[in-house]
Amino acid sequence: MILSASDIGLLISSTLTYAAPLIIAGMGSIMSETSGVVNIGIEGQMTIGAFTCAAVSVLTGSPWIGLLGGALAGAFFGCLHALASITFKADQTISGIAINLLAPGASIYFCKAIFTGSTQTRPVELSGKLPVVLGKLFPAESFLNYTLKNYVSVYFCILLAVFIWFLLFKTRLGLRIRSVGEHPRAAATLGISVFRVRYFCVILSGILAALGGAVIPLSTVSYFFPSIISGQGFIAIAAVIFGKFKPKNTVLACLLFGFCKSLSLTLGNPKFGFSVSTHLLNMIPYIITLLVLLFIGRSHAPAASGKIYDPAGG
Repeated sequence: MILSASDIGLLISSTLTYAAPLIIAGMGSIMSETSGVVNIGIEGQMTIGAFTCAAVSVLTGSPWIGLLGGALAGAFFGCLHALASITFKADQTISGIAINLLAPGASIYFCKAIFTGSTQTRPVELSGKLPVVLGKLFPAESFLNYTLKNYVSVYFCILLAVFIWFLLFKTRLGLRIRSVGEHPRAAATLGISVFRVRYFCVILSGILAALGGAVIPLSTVSYFFPSIISGQGFIAIAAVIFGKFKPKNTVLACLLFGFCKSLSLTLGNPKFGFSVSTHLLNMIPYIITLLVLLFIGRSHAPAASGKIYDPAGG
């Protein structure tokens, strides 16, 4: 198989497209983990974000109002996780599992209620999808046009990763977040409100996870359906672990998973002459996820990650 320049450009472009939701959700996971709260509810939060965004975009015709709706839904489920795991000191893993069960159920319930019993939304009109940028900057058949012409979500996720890195490692707030995630009791003795910092990070985590899901019906597919996320939330969490809880490494891990997804679609293209089952090709990103986690070695989470903080000292 010989790939032309346009094929390589499309492969790179689709890699970026499929990696964008993972990067956005991964940044959310980093925020929560860095503050010391495990959030495995990313999958459910991506699902509710995808549904809310698709439904609002269909009803209003605006992708931006749709994204706002998705972000608010993610903030709500982030609040639920924060309330359970921080205020009521519930097990963070169990709380995350509950989010993963509750959010998809709520998505299907409201989808049926709004779209006359269907578990799928109506398709998002072309005017309701995210804009494609850099489409007129280069000649139509050039390599750069195939590579860089993409949805605005691709460039947003790159800027977001830079912002999260800057926030965590170059600002006073980032220092407070990291101190709360490593030694919450020591941070509290310096006057830092552990509860307030963790609430901020967990709610922001929910918002970003929901936005990660929200960009999917506005870019790669045009409507919501129950299996739209299909494990991408767990892949985003795996990317964060693979990336050792650092934004730059997580972006690289997400690009790897995005490349695997893009490669599976490329190999499934009849013009390349492969006769591989599409079911096997769709398994590639998940197989890579398992292999990466097997061979990455030990990844050190923040010291207080997953541990309940009790200001009374219990």
